Amino acid sequence: MKQQMMNVLVYIIKTRKLKNGECPVLLRVTVDGAWSDIRINRSVKEEIWDAKLGMCRGKSREANELNEYIRSLHTRLYEIHRNMVLYNEYFTPELLLKKLFNKEAAKTVLQFFKEHNEECRLRIGRDYAYSTINRYDNCYKSLEAVIKKEFGKSDITFTEFNSQLVHKYELYLTVDKQLSLNTLVRYMKVIKKISNLALAAGLLRSDPFAGMHFKQPKTNPVFLTKEELDIITHKQFTLERIAIVRDVFVFCCYTGLAFIDVSSLKKEHIVMDNEGTYWIRKARQKTESMCDIPLLDIPLEIIRRYKDHKICKEKGILLPVMCNQKMNSYLKEIADFCGIEKDITTHAARHTFATTVTLANGVALTNVARMLGHTTTRMTEHYAKVLDCSIKRDMDNVLKAINL
Repeated sequence: MKQQMMNVLVYIIKTRKLKNGECPVLLRVTVDGAWSDIRINRSVKEEIWDAKLGMCRGKSREANELNEYIRSLHTRLYEIHRNMVLYNEYFTPELLLKKLFNKEAAKTVLQFFKEHNEECRLRIGRDYAYSTINRYDNCYKSLEAVIKKEFGKSDITFTEFNSQLVHKYELYLTVDKQLSLNTLVRYMKVIKKISNLALAAGLLRSDPFAGMHFKQPKTNPVFLTKEELDIITHKQFTLERIAIVRDVFVFCCYTGLAFIDVSSLKKEHIVMDNEGTYWIRKARQKTESMCDIPLLDIPLEIIRRYKDHKICKEKGILLPVMCNQKMNSYLKEIADFCGIEKDITTHAARHTFATTVTLANGVALTNVARMLGHTTTRMTEHYAKVLDCSIKRDMDNVLKAINL
């Protein structure tokens, strides 16, 4: 941006004298021919005003006080101008005067954070999932608690948003909230996002996260072995709620659908190809990536089992899926009934599909990625853990090649 020169003029209006007979004092700022002026809430007698100097003549207390105030306005105004030029910011005479008299609405940290969350909330179902917005809201509440605890007030300005606050926030999440390391990193990344947006908007002068790096540790996702999956699949349950949860879970194990996608699965998502094979063709709600999944006999049977179920008919869905919280609670009971000592959740079904159902049976990683709705195989590698049997099979092929 071209550097803009600024001129400052202090003058009085002789034709609009106040009731006390004094003239109001005005401050005019000119930038590249454009100007704006404002009253500085001061007045002076016409006879002691020096128009050429833009100050009072004489050494009376009245003159000294006004002159000192005018000099302070000059100093502050040139400081504002210098900083805006330094940071290559756009400015006008009106904007300079607003900054001088603090008349522009200053953004606060929580206000900025809240606006960000509300904007993201409007995009749920497009490029944001509800779970993501829920995490943003939890981060907001945690930061609000830290600000109240550390500053004793409801909000702070961006001048107080520094590395020390970031450290206090991390400490709060670790000690007070007792979050796991993975969750802690996700929360810190949200605050870093807010920080980056504030930097881009010019609200922050320096990065409070400078020199900080957050890396989520690698985890070992839970999945079922073939034997464990067979036990759950063929286990007889007398309680209907348990049987339904088992069937939905097994369906996901053989299709790789996430909870949010299986709960919204409809008849229109099932298509048949020219060879008579049924496929699930559905865009993932989280990423909108298309999934193409051939239906095996077990998931097809589960769909037929619930075609006349009351909930399925009322909602127009294929399976009577409960809420995720109930599903996970009942899955713990199912694991106990089946003698499986694993913390099974609805998401474990997705890992089971990637690892036990597909890769362990020789399905190519690229095809697994397509069925899971991943755009690259990098994410698929997180879901699909290579089993010993896969390694053994590949090494057997190497042995055969060597012995030829």
